[in-house]
Amino acid sequence: MKAAAFLYPWDVVGDPDAAARIADLGVQQVTLASAYHSTRALTPRHPRHRIVTAEHAAVLYPVDEGRWAGQRLRPYAAGAWAPTADPYGEAAEALAAAGLDVHSWVVLAHNSRLGADRPDTSVVNAYGDRYPWAPCIAQPAVRTYLTGLAAEAAVRPGAHGTELESCGWYGLAHLHGHDKIAGVGLGDAAQYLMSLCFCAVCEAGYVELGFGAGELSGAVRRALGPVWSGGASSCGAGWPGVEKLLGADLAAVSLAWRARSARTLQEAAVEAVRAAAPPGFQVLLHADPAAYHCGANAGVEPRHILGVADGVVVPCTGGPELLARFVGRGTGGEVVAANLTVVSGMGGSPATLARDAERAASLGATELRLYHAGLASDADLRLVRDALRP
Repeated sequence: MKAAAFLYPWDVVGDPDAAARIADLGVQQVTLASAYHSTRALTPRHPRHRIVTAEHAAVLYPVDEGRWAGQRLRPYAAGAWAPTADPYGEAAEALAAAGLDVHSWVVLAHNSRLGADRPDTSVVNAYGDRYPWAPCIAQPAVRTYLTGLAAEAAVRPGAHGTELESCGWYGLAHLHGHDKIAGVGLGDAAQYLMSLCFCAVCEAGYVELGFGAGELSGAVRRALGPVWSGGASSCGAGWPGVEKLLGADLAAVSLAWRARSARTLQEAAVEAVRAAAPPGFQVLLHADPAAYHCGANAGVEPRHILGVADGVVVPCTGGPELLARFVGRGTGGEVVAANLTVVSGMGGSPATLARDAERAASLGATELRLYHAGLASDADLRLVRDALRP
């Protein structure tokens, strides 16, 4: 199978050996970040640094000022952590010169800087708390911004395709500095309720679907009352757990609104990318087959998304079972890429990559994605090379 490794531009720029090292792993493609959220990243082999701290979400190329003139929301330029004015472009050029196919990696609805600067754009939970890392994808201004960002960040010079991450709802789950929210265990169902948005646009959406203003948020607070007292152990798992907490009718209304917002954003983002891209440009989404899930792997309806994009990248580090929900749901020829973590320190298992890849292929995976060649140790990369070049 074709294999691709994820990279940040700062893994490559300033390291003359980086591109050849990645090519030597046996991958054919690099998925290179062009728009990314805030992070603190290890660079274990770079000759100039070991830690890169990207303080806020930013694009890693020069912004097209003409595209964003007059727009209320626009991308943020990278700060001092960016090694050059166009780190994406320089890294892409070096990787291509090493014989690697370069695709862009675009993070969309995950942006704490946007939420800090424009609080009204954020998801608001049933208690009125805002999630600054999570733009509300139902808001027209946010949707305009995200589709414009998708097109600009995806179609970079030399890129032959893109992978869109967080192209859907983001919710409560979010890594955060000095996090202190684990005092009450929230299962899958309670996480969903705590991720529902009640901004003015979403409240109007619930009303449009037949419920009174404030009816759903009140029901969510009542449903979560026992959870705060005793945890979520009795709620049940998956969507049945949501229905048990909220009731089937209210659960269905909440999902109808969220699924419609996500589907139409995904359609608009893919359309915007294709309008800006040359023929043959591949568009994939990082996706979870449970439509009510949110996060980096956006919840999707498999048959719908495979009729919109050229394929999906599916999280498989915990096992490849989710692949089966996508295989056979399209019209044929779609990419179903199994995303496997190969960084031991982040819960990955590079030692079992060959076996995991074989199992993913047996379930219908057509390609592999390896997270993350820039973060992995030398020992991890040797195991990857051994698996890909036996």
